[in-house]
Amino acid sequence: MAATGDITGLIKAARGGEAGAADRLAVLIYDELRVLARRCLRDRSAADTLSTTALVHEAYLRIGGDEASSFSDRAHFFAYASQVMRRILVDQARRAYADKRGGQAHHVSIDDVALPLTAPPEQIVALDQMLDRLQSYDERLARIVEMRVFAGLEVDEAADVLGLSERTVKRDWRKARAVLGAWLAEAGET
Repeated sequence: MAATGDITGLIKAARGGEAGAADRLAVLIYDELRVLARRCLRDRSAADTLSTTALVHEAYLRIGGDEASSFSDRAHFFAYASQVMRRILVDQARRAYADKRGGQAHHVSIDDVALPLTAPPEQIVALDQMLDRLQSYDERLARIVEMRVFAGLEVDEAADVLGLSERTVKRDWRKARAVLGAWLAEAGET
């Protein structure tokens, strides 16, 4: 990944009207999206139809290369990029599940949270629904799960992006998994 200041510095330069800064920022963001997409898709089966390049292009289009300077800093970019990739993967899973199963939802086990992108589409959709509920409960917990699961960030990377200590991210990661597990137990699915 790019150094912490690269994206933030280019955002500031593009906002300040520096010649070529927006173009360099767009290239850097594209490169960062490739890294995130590779992480997202590294454990998916060969039968999946979404390639790294397709995910990057879709995310780049949704983020808007020309709008790149609208981010406030690197953390804002990664937070938004992880949300965009989550939406793309969930949309694909919903389409696949609707085609295959007629749209019937299936709950995901908390054990599948660590590697949900290898899970069947219905479990990805169920995880997305649980993340929406988690966001209502505690936005930071949801953001950590989103970054770890959908953006493939490690604890130290998520901590850097969120401006938190690694210890806090580890603690919140455990808490998020416990909350999700309790909700699944309430639903009688574990």
